[in-house]
Amino acid sequence: MPQHFILTFCFVQWIQVCLCAVTTEAEFSVLEGRSLTIPCHYEPQYAGYVKYWCHGRMREFCTSLARTDEPTAPDGSEQKVMIYDDPVQLVFSVTMTQLKEEDSGWYMCGVEIGSLWSADLHAFTDIKVIHGMSVLHSRVSGEEGSSVKVECFYSEKYRESPKKWCRSGDWSSCLLTDSEGAYTDTSVDIRDDRTGAFTVTYKKLQMRDAGWYWCGAGQQKVSVHIQVLPRVTTTVMPVTTSFTEKAPQPITNSAWNTHSHILGALLVCASFLLILGFAIFARRMWKLHKNDPELRLGEGMKVRFNDYSEEMGEMQASGVVFLNKNSQSSHML
Repeated sequence: MPQHFILTFCFVQWIQVCLCAVTTEAEFSVLEGRSLTIPCHYEPQYAGYVKYWCHGRMREFCTSLARTDEPTAPDGSEQKVMIYDDPVQLVFSVTMTQLKEEDSGWYMCGVEIGSLWSADLHAFTDIKVIHGMSVLHSRVSGEEGSSVKVECFYSEKYRESPKKWCRSGDWSSCLLTDSEGAYTDTSVDIRDDRTGAFTVTYKKLQMRDAGWYWCGAGQQKVSVHIQVLPRVTTTVMPVTTSFTEKAPQPITNSAWNTHSHILGALLVCASFLLILGFAIFARRMWKLHKNDPELRLGEGMKVRFNDYSEEMGEMQASGVVFLNKNSQSSHML
Protein backbone atom coordinates (compact mmCIF):
# COMPACT_ATOMS: atom_id res chain seq x y z
CA MET A 1 0.00 0.00 0.00
CA PRO A 2 2.74 2.54 0.81
CA GLN A 3 4.47 1.69 -2.47
CA HIS A 4 1.29 2.43 -4.41
CA PHE A 5 0.97 5.71 -2.52
CA ILE A 6 4.55 6.68 -3.37
CA LEU A 7 4.06 5.81 -7.06
CA THR A 8 0.81 7.80 -7.15
CA PHE A 9 2.47 10.80 -5.55
CA CYS A 10 5.38 10.70 -7.99
CA PHE A 11 2.91 10.39 -10.88
CA VAL A 12 1.10 13.50 -9.66
CA GLN A 13 4.40 15.39 -9.54
CA TRP A 14 5.21 14.40 -13.12
CA ILE A 15 1.75 15.60 -14.19
CA GLN A 16 2.84 19.10 -13.12
CA VAL A 17 5.59 18.91 -15.72
CA CYS A 18 3.09 17.87 -18.38
CA LEU A 19 0.86 20.84 -17.51
CA CYS A 20 3.42 23.13 -19.16
CA ALA A 21 4.55 25.03 -16.06
CA VAL A 22 7.56 26.08 -18.22
CA THR A 23 7.13 26.78 -21.94
CA THR A 24 9.24 27.88 -24.90
CA GLU A 25 9.32 27.49 -28.69
CA ALA A 26 9.87 23.95 -29.94
CA GLU A 27 12.52 24.91 -32.51
CA PHE A 28 14.92 27.73 -33.42
CA SER A 29 17.09 28.22 -36.51
CA VAL A 30 20.01 30.61 -36.68
CA LEU A 31 22.88 31.32 -39.05
CA GLU A 32 26.32 30.25 -37.98
CA GLY A 33 28.22 33.09 -36.32
CA ARG A 34 25.06 34.89 -35.21
CA SER A 35 23.45 35.22 -31.76
CA LEU A 36 20.17 33.77 -30.53
CA THR A 37 17.91 34.66 -27.58
CA ILE A 38 15.43 32.08 -26.24
CA PRO A 39 12.53 33.13 -23.91
CA CYS A 40 11.38 30.62 -21.27
CA HIS A 41 8.01 31.34 -19.60
CA TYR A 42 6.92 30.02 -16.20
CA GLU A 43 3.98 30.19 -13.79
CA PRO A 44 3.76 32.93 -11.07
CA GLN A 45 4.36 30.50 -8.17
CA TYR A 46 7.89 29.82 -9.48
CA ALA A 47 9.05 33.45 -9.63
CA GLY A 48 11.47 33.01 -6.73
CA TYR A 49 13.01 29.72 -7.90
CA VAL A 50 16.41 29.18 -9.53
CA LYS A 51 16.32 28.94 -13.34
CA TYR A 52 18.90 27.19 -15.49
CA TRP A 53 19.82 26.41 -19.11
CA CYS A 54 21.47 23.17 -20.14
CA HIS A 55 22.44 21.23 -23.27
CA GLY A 56 20.87 17.78 -23.53
CA ARG A 57 17.65 15.84 -24.02
CA MET A 58 17.42 14.34 -20.51
CA ARG A 59 17.74 16.15 -17.18
CA GLU A 60 20.12 13.58 -15.74
CA PHE A 61 22.53 13.99 -18.68
CA CYS A 62 21.95 17.70 -19.39
CA THR A 63 25.15 19.79 -19.36
CA SER A 64 24.56 22.99 -17.40
CA LEU A 65 25.52 26.14 -19.30
CA ALA A 66 24.03 28.96 -17.17
CA ARG A 67 22.14 29.41 -13.88
CA THR A 68 20.47 32.42 -12.28
CA ASP A 69 22.20 31.72 -8.93
CA GLU A 70 25.66 31.88 -10.49
CA PRO A 71 27.53 35.17 -10.96
CA THR A 72 27.68 36.60 -14.46
CA ALA A 73 30.90 37.45 -16.22
CA PRO A 74 32.40 40.90 -15.50
CA ASP A 75 31.42 43.74 -17.80
CA GLY A 76 33.46 43.87 -20.99
CA SER A 77 34.39 40.17 -20.93
CA GLU A 78 33.03 37.76 -23.50
CA GLN A 79 30.41 35.29 -22.34
CA LYS A 80 29.01 32.75 -24.75
CA VAL A 81 25.83 32.02 -22.77
CA MET A 82 23.96 34.58 -20.64
CA ILE A 83 20.79 34.11 -18.57
CA TYR A 84 18.46 36.77 -17.20
CA ASP A 85 15.32 36.32 -15.08
CA ASP A 86 12.42 38.79 -15.12
CA PRO A 87 10.00 37.76 -12.32
CA VAL A 88 7.67 40.66 -13.15
CA GLN A 89 7.06 39.38 -16.68
CA LEU A 90 7.39 35.74 -15.52
CA VAL A 91 10.03 34.87 -18.10
CA PHE A 92 13.74 34.15 -18.11
CA SER A 93 15.77 34.57 -21.29
CA VAL A 94 18.93 32.87 -22.50
CA THR A 95 21.26 34.46 -25.07
CA MET A 96 23.84 32.38 -26.95
CA THR A 97 26.48 34.22 -29.03
CA GLN A 98 28.86 33.28 -31.83
CA LEU A 99 27.00 30.08 -32.56
CA LYS A 100 28.72 27.35 -34.56
CA GLU A 101 27.42 24.32 -36.36
CA GLU A 102 28.45 22.02 -33.50
CA ASP A 103 26.19 24.02 -31.15
CA SER A 104 23.14 22.50 -32.85
CA GLY A 105 21.05 20.16 -30.70
CA TRP A 106 18.52 19.89 -27.90
CA TYR A 107 18.47 22.37 -25.01
CA MET A 108 16.36 22.70 -21.89
CA CYS A 109 14.81 25.60 -19.95
CA GLY A 110 14.57 24.47 -16.33
CA VAL A 111 13.13 25.63 -13.01
CA GLU A 112 14.88 23.97 -10.08
CA ILE A 113 12.40 22.75 -7.47
CA GLY A 114 15.05 21.30 -5.11
CA SER A 115 12.84 18.69 -3.50
CA LEU A 116 13.31 14.95 -3.19
CA TRP A 117 9.71 14.27 -4.16
CA SER A 118 9.33 17.00 -6.79
CA ALA A 119 10.91 16.90 -10.22
CA ASP A 120 12.30 20.05 -11.81
CA LEU A 121 10.03 21.85 -14.23
CA HIS A 122 11.46 22.09 -17.75
CA ALA A 123 10.76 22.59 -21.46
CA PHE A 124 12.89 21.41 -24.40
CA THR A 125 13.78 23.18 -27.65
CA ASP A 126 15.75 22.13 -30.70
CA ILE A 127 18.33 24.67 -31.94
CA LYS A 128 19.68 24.37 -35.48
CA VAL A 129 22.79 26.33 -36.48
CA ILE A 130 22.85 26.41 -40.27
CA HIS A 131 24.95 27.72 -43.14
CA GLY A 132 23.37 30.17 -45.52
CA MET A 133 22.05 33.70 -45.73
CA SER A 134 19.14 35.83 -44.52
CA VAL A 135 18.00 39.44 -44.67
CA LEU A 136 16.67 41.80 -42.03
CA HIS A 137 13.76 42.88 -44.25
CA SER A 138 12.79 41.08 -47.45
CA ARG A 139 10.91 44.17 -48.67
CA VAL A 140 12.17 47.73 -48.40
CA SER A 141 10.86 50.99 -49.84
CA GLY A 142 12.01 54.55 -50.25
CA GLU A 143 10.99 57.80 -51.92
CA GLU A 144 12.50 58.76 -55.25
CA GLY A 145 15.69 60.72 -54.65
CA SER A 146 16.18 59.39 -51.10
CA SER A 147 18.52 56.63 -49.83
CA VAL A 148 17.58 53.09 -48.75
CA LYS A 149 19.54 50.29 -47.03
CA VAL A 150 19.35 46.51 -47.30
CA GLU A 151 21.00 44.41 -44.56
CA CYS A 152 22.12 40.90 -45.54
CA PHE A 153 23.44 38.29 -43.07
CA TYR A 154 25.67 35.31 -43.81
CA SER A 155 27.01 32.36 -41.82
CA GLU A 156 30.57 31.97 -40.58
CA LYS A 157 31.48 29.76 -43.52
CA TYR A 158 31.19 32.71 -45.94
CA ARG A 159 33.11 35.28 -43.91
CA GLU A 160 35.91 35.62 -46.47
CA SER A 161 33.77 35.09 -49.58
CA PRO A 162 33.04 38.07 -51.86
CA LYS A 163 29.55 39.42 -51.29
CA LYS A 164 27.21 39.94 -54.24
CA TRP A 165 24.32 42.23 -55.02
CA CYS A 166 22.47 41.35 -58.24
CA ARG A 167 19.24 42.26 -59.99
CA SER A 168 17.06 39.17 -60.22
CA GLY A 169 17.16 37.58 -63.67
CA ASP A 170 20.23 39.57 -64.81
CA TRP A 171 23.57 37.99 -63.91
CA SER A 172 25.48 40.72 -65.72
CA SER A 173 24.18 43.25 -63.18
CA CYS A 174 25.97 41.66 -60.19
CA LEU A 175 28.14 43.93 -58.04
CA LEU A 176 30.92 42.24 -56.01
CA THR A 177 32.90 43.46 -53.02
CA ASP A 178 36.69 43.70 -53.29
CA SER A 179 39.34 42.22 -50.98
CA GLU A 180 38.53 44.90 -48.41
CA GLY A 181 34.87 43.91 -48.41
CA ALA A 182 33.68 47.09 -50.16
CA TYR A 183 32.15 48.31 -53.41
CA THR A 184 31.09 51.81 -54.34
CA ASP A 185 29.94 53.82 -57.36
CA THR A 186 27.75 56.86 -57.96
CA SER A 187 24.51 55.10 -57.01
CA VAL A 188 25.31 52.00 -54.87
CA ASP A 189 27.54 51.43 -51.86
CA ILE A 190 28.29 47.96 -50.37
CA ARG A 191 30.09 47.42 -47.04
CA ASP A 192 30.96 44.05 -45.43
CA ASP A 193 31.73 44.19 -41.69
CA ARG A 194 33.37 40.71 -41.85
CA THR A 195 31.40 39.65 -38.77
CA GLY A 196 28.35 38.15 -40.47
CA ALA A 197 26.59 41.02 -42.22
CA PHE A 198 26.95 43.34 -45.20
CA THR A 199 24.90 46.42 -46.09
CA VAL A 200 23.78 47.59 -49.53
CA THR A 201 22.95 51.31 -49.72
CA TYR A 202 21.27 53.06 -52.63
CA LYS A 203 22.44 56.66 -52.40
CA LYS A 204 19.80 58.24 -54.61
CA LEU A 205 16.85 56.09 -55.60
CA GLN A 206 15.37 56.37 -59.08
CA MET A 207 12.17 54.87 -60.41
CA ARG A 208 14.13 52.42 -62.55
CA ASP A 209 15.72 50.93 -59.40
CA ALA A 210 12.42 49.29 -58.36
CA GLY A 211 12.29 45.49 -58.62
CA TRP A 212 13.62 42.20 -57.24
CA TYR A 213 17.25 41.72 -56.21
CA TRP A 214 19.25 39.16 -54.30
CA CYS A 215 22.25 39.39 -52.02
CA GLY A 216 24.61 36.43 -51.97
CA ALA A 217 27.82 34.88 -50.70
CA GLY A 218 29.36 31.75 -52.21
CA GLN A 219 26.50 29.64 -53.53
CA GLN A 220 23.97 31.13 -51.11
CA LYS A 221 21.56 33.92 -51.96
CA VAL A 222 18.36 35.48 -50.64
CA SER A 223 15.79 37.66 -52.43
CA VAL A 224 14.93 41.28 -51.63
CA HIS A 225 12.31 43.55 -53.20
CA ILE A 226 12.85 47.32 -53.50
CA GLN A 227 9.88 49.63 -53.98
CA VAL A 228 10.42 53.23 -55.16
CA LEU A 229 7.70 55.69 -54.22
CA PRO A 230 7.06 58.81 -56.36
CA ARG A 231 8.53 62.00 -55.00
CA VAL A 232 6.03 64.32 -53.33
CA THR A 233 6.46 67.84 -54.72
CA THR A 234 5.31 71.00 -52.96
CA THR A 235 5.05 74.49 -54.48
CA VAL A 236 6.64 77.24 -52.38
CA MET A 237 5.69 80.81 -53.24
CA PRO A 238 8.67 83.22 -53.03
CA VAL A 239 8.37 86.00 -50.47
CA THR A 240 9.30 89.41 -51.90
CA THR A 241 9.13 92.92 -50.45
CA SER A 242 8.69 94.74 -53.77
CA PHE A 243 5.28 95.43 -55.22
CA THR A 244 4.78 93.64 -58.49
CA GLU A 245 1.81 93.43 -60.74
CA LYS A 246 0.11 90.09 -60.34
CA ALA A 247 -1.03 88.17 -63.34
CA PRO A 248 -4.80 87.80 -63.60
CA GLN A 249 -5.99 84.62 -61.97
CA PRO A 250 -8.67 82.48 -63.57
CA ILE A 251 -12.02 82.66 -61.80
CA THR A 252 -13.06 79.32 -60.48
CA ASN A 253 -16.63 78.18 -59.89
CA SER A 254 -16.32 78.66 -56.15
CA ALA A 255 -14.87 82.17 -56.58
CA TRP A 256 -17.58 83.06 -59.09
CA ASN A 257 -20.29 81.85 -56.73
CA THR A 258 -18.76 83.93 -53.92
CA HIS A 259 -18.61 87.04 -56.12
CA SER A 260 -22.19 86.46 -57.27
CA HIS A 261 -23.39 86.36 -53.66
CA ILE A 262 -21.53 89.57 -52.83
CA LEU A 263 -22.81 91.36 -55.98
CA GLY A 264 -26.38 90.27 -55.25
CA ALA A 265 -26.13 91.61 -51.69
CA LEU A 266 -24.81 94.94 -52.98
CA LEU A 267 -27.63 95.22 -55.53
CA VAL A 268 -30.23 94.55 -52.83
CA CYS A 269 -28.70 97.23 -50.58
CA ALA A 270 -28.54 99.75 -53.44
CA SER A 271 -32.17 99.07 -54.41
CA PHE A 272 -33.27 99.51 -50.81
CA LEU A 273 -31.41 102.82 -50.49
CA LEU A 274 -32.87 104.03 -53.81
CA ILE A 275 -36.43 103.19 -52.75
CA LEU A 276 -35.86 104.82 -49.36
CA GLY A 277 -34.55 108.01 -51.01
CA PHE A 278 -37.48 108.11 -53.40
CA ALA A 279 -39.93 107.65 -50.50
CA ILE A 280 -38.33 110.51 -48.55
CA PHE A 281 -38.47 112.80 -51.63
CA ALA A 282 -42.10 111.92 -52.32
CA ARG A 283 -43.07 112.61 -48.69
CA ARG A 284 -41.43 116.03 -48.81
CA MET A 285 -43.16 116.92 -52.08
CA TRP A 286 -46.49 115.83 -50.65
CA LYS A 287 -45.98 118.03 -47.59
CA LEU A 288 -45.12 120.98 -49.81
CA HIS A 289 -48.19 120.39 -51.95
CA LYS A 290 -50.40 120.10 -48.88
CA ASN A 291 -49.09 123.34 -47.32
CA ASP A 292 -49.26 125.50 -50.55
CA PRO A 293 -53.04 126.45 -50.49
CA GLU A 294 -52.72 127.46 -46.87
CA LEU A 295 -49.79 129.68 -47.74
CA ARG A 296 -51.71 131.23 -50.63
CA LEU A 297 -54.81 131.79 -48.38
CA GLY A 298 -52.66 133.46 -45.79
CA GLU A 299 -51.04 135.72 -48.37
CA GLY A 300 -54.52 136.63 -49.78
CA MET A 301 -55.80 137.50 -46.35
CA LYS A 302 -52.67 139.52 -45.77
CA VAL A 303 -53.22 141.44 -49.05
CA ARG A 304 -56.89 142.07 -48.25
CA PHE A 305 -55.98 143.26 -44.81
CA ASN A 306 -53.46 145.69 -46.29
CA ASP A 307 -56.05 146.96 -48.82
CA TYR A 308 -58.62 147.34 -46.07
CA SER A 309 -56.18 149.27 -43.98
CA GLU A 310 -55.44 151.59 -46.90
CA GLU A 311 -59.17 152.12 -47.59
CA MET A 312 -59.79 152.89 -43.97
CA GLY A 313 -56.97 155.39 -44.05
CA GLU A 314 -58.40 157.07 -47.11
CA MET A 315 -61.84 157.14 -45.60
CA GLN A 316 -60.49 158.75 -42.49
CA ALA A 317 -58.61 161.24 -44.60
CA SER A 318 -61.69 162.09 -46.67
CA GLY A 319 -63.79 162.48 -43.54
CA VAL A 320 -61.49 165.00 -42.16
CA VAL A 321 -61.55 166.89 -45.36
CA PHE A 322 -65.30 166.66 -45.36
CA LEU A 323 -65.57 167.95 -41.87
CA ASN A 324 -63.18 170.63 -42.61
CA LYS A 325 -65.11 171.40 -45.66
CA ASN A 326 -68.38 171.63 -43.72
CA SER A 327 -66.67 173.68 -41.11
CA GLN A 328 -65.50 175.98 -43.72
CA SER A 329 -69.05 176.12 -45.21
CA SER A 330 -70.70 176.84 -41.89
CA HIS A 331 -68.06 179.30 -41.07
CA MET A 332 -68.60 180.86 -44.32
CA LEU A 333 -72.32 180.95 -43.70
